[in-house]
Amino acid sequence: MPKLRITWIKSGIGYNESQKRTLTTLGFHRLNQSVVHDDSMSLRGMINKVRHLVKVEETSEAK
Repeated sequence: MPKLRITWIKSGIGYNESQKRTLTTLGFHRLNQSVVHDDSMSLRGMINKVRHLVKVEETSEAK
């Protein structure tokens, strides 16, 4: 299954609480942190919600 590397590149300050919770749900704790997740429709929906705060790359590495 393809994997996505998601990097948090912009602060969530000033954005609504729902977007901040989405960043936490994705597994972020601090700015410029990267996480790797399996690609899925639900993950794509979360990424779409915070697309202005994160950078997404396809990768083949394991967690």
